[in-house]
Amino acid sequence: MNGTAIGNFVCVIFNVSFMNCTWDVGSTASGDSQYFLYWKNSWKEDFTECQNYIRDNYGRHTGCRFQNVKIENKVAHFVVNASRNGQNIQLHEDFIKLYKIEKLTPPLNVTVNCTEASHRCEIRWQPPRTSHVKKPSCFKYEVVIENKGRNITGNSYIFESFSTKKRYSVKIRATDNDCLVSQSWGEWSTPVEFGEEQLTSTSSYMLILIPVLAATLMLFIFAGSIYLKKTSATVPQPKDPFRELSPVDFQTEYKNQLTKHETEEITVIDS
Repeated sequence: MNGTAIGNFVCVIFNVSFMNCTWDVGSTASGDSQYFLYWKNSWKEDFTECQNYIRDNYGRHTGCRFQNVKIENKVAHFVVNASRNGQNIQLHEDFIKLYKIEKLTPPLNVTVNCTEASHRCEIRWQPPRTSHVKKPSCFKYEVVIENKGRNITGNSYIFESFSTKKRYSVKIRATDNDCLVSQSWGEWSTPVEFGEEQLTSTSSYMLILIPVLAATLMLFIFAGSIYLKKTSATVPQPKDPFRELSPVDFQTEYKNQLTKHETEEITVIDS
């Protein structure tokens, strides 16, 4: 039956080895129609059915998720057929070169090294991850600084207009450079910021932080000194055995010694 076949069949490979295929149900397909996807990576292989379907609100298959997909310079064959009440209805076929549908990952390890004296910054990166391309020359890049794009071949770029009083941001994405790579632009890298304003912001933060830490330290020292004074006031002072005797103490001590001496003499005479 015309109009029962799927429409808008699209497949995308992402994160090197994951693939999603999606489609729209047929315009005249009833709610009890069901679709099944089969595919093979080359004509030598056998067809295998999707193992992880995507479903709509009616439970109908509207896509499939794949893992561990290998990209080769071969044509993959996709077939989507359907059934309704046990009867087969119009099928859909597609032949796709997988490298053409890959969404490239962002370039890796983006770094910026600026020299204030020369007002230049060297921006470097590494190629995106892929399963089938090993040559760095197979990629070209779009480097965006201050919302201005520049197409670059190679893995570095010299930014000539660096000002120490400005803050900048750079992001990079990759595409094909006459190899077996998708001609669509890949994912953007995470923006990397550089410039003097970022340093000034950090310095301002430190200018606020240092006085706060110093005030806290002084408060701690002051509280500690008060505690030590209170503690020392409650400790009794030891008696000094060598302090000088007052005149009264001296007379008392002399009488005690004299009485002791007379007692000893009486004891000797009695003996």
